[in-house]
Amino acid sequence: MSLRNAVLATLLEGEASGYDLSKSFDAGVANFWMATPQQLYRELDKMAADGLIQARVVQQERRPNKRLFSLTEAGRRALHEFTARPPRPGAMREELMVQVQAVDAGDVEAVMAALRERRSWAESKIARFERLQARFLNGRTEEDYLATADRIGPYLTLMRGLAFERENLRWCEETLTILDRRTTSHPLKG
Repeated sequence: MSLRNAVLATLLEGEASGYDLSKSFDAGVANFWMATPQQLYRELDKMAADGLIQARVVQQERRPNKRLFSLTEAGRRALHEFTARPPRPGAMREELMVQVQAVDAGDVEAVMAALRERRSWAESKIARFERLQARFLNGRTEEDYLATADRIGPYLTLMRGLAFERENLRWCEETLTILDRRTTSHPLKG
């Protein structure tokens, strides 16, 4: 998947500035697609040049003018074509996993510190995702929301993000317990 498709999908919510899109990526899309603001702005310029999105400038007082982006018909067609293709399998590239793989010959305390940091990161993301979930539901049951909402795609990806981070949290806690027990009873080399 390209950043382009993630931006097109995000613009289904409606017109947004680059800043709004960047925040949207941080809050919702980040559970399955990461992009720096610089990457995002470069892609927006390319997409506008390709006719997939259009931009309009909003004059602002006391702040720089901002551009608001929206999907064009060509962008909607491109998004439709993207969803019609079978997705490529995902690949996990996780440096922490390599460190855990090598913990027997590595710095156990450093790996455990990295696991604690990842656990904290997962807890933070879970809390953010749960706040977003509460905003989506707005007092409704999940079943009611899914049956009546105009768009459910963002909620479905949020559910996946929550499950992913909850599993990260569970794995970090379990791995820390195992390493702690192991270093106490049978010190690892390193």
